[in-house]
Amino acid sequence: MRITIVCVGKIKEAFYRDAVEEYRKRLSGYCRTEVVEVADEMTKEGASAAQEEQVRKKEGERILSKIKPDAYVITLEITGKKMDSAAFSNMLQKAGVEGKSHIQFVIGGSLGLHALVSQRADLKISFSDMTFPHQLMRVILFEQIYRGYRIANGQPYHK
Repeated sequence: MRITIVCVGKIKEAFYRDAVEEYRKRLSGYCRTEVVEVADEMTKEGASAAQEEQVRKKEGERILSKIKPDAYVITLEITGKKMDSAAFSNMLQKAGVEGKSHIQFVIGGSLGLHALVSQRADLKISFSDMTFPHQLMRVILFEQIYRGYRIANGQPYHK
């Protein structure tokens, strides 16, 4: 299985980068991982709804340019389907059984995803009703992918 995280912006804090790299290292025994970063747009303080939509559109175009036609695309959206870690693990395993050899997870920028990116998704998931910084969400996603593989392989992991 190949897993790509397509995300807006770079991680600025070293502790987030270190956490992502730790989980990527742990995942190397289960799957191949890749992070694809696209540039984020500056949003002016007090931007209008139209200006925010323009930011989402530009970021969305960049995201869509990185999506592979044959990939199974999973977007992280606050309105997406919620699942526990066991269901997330099952979803990863089911994708592999169904012949989906490349999963691309998408994490939007601070204003969320453009509608065109959401429409491209094969599955929309939500980790919480809360909003998280997209840098932290990258760590959380990698941790859940790792947890999912541990669960699928019957290996112990913290509950």
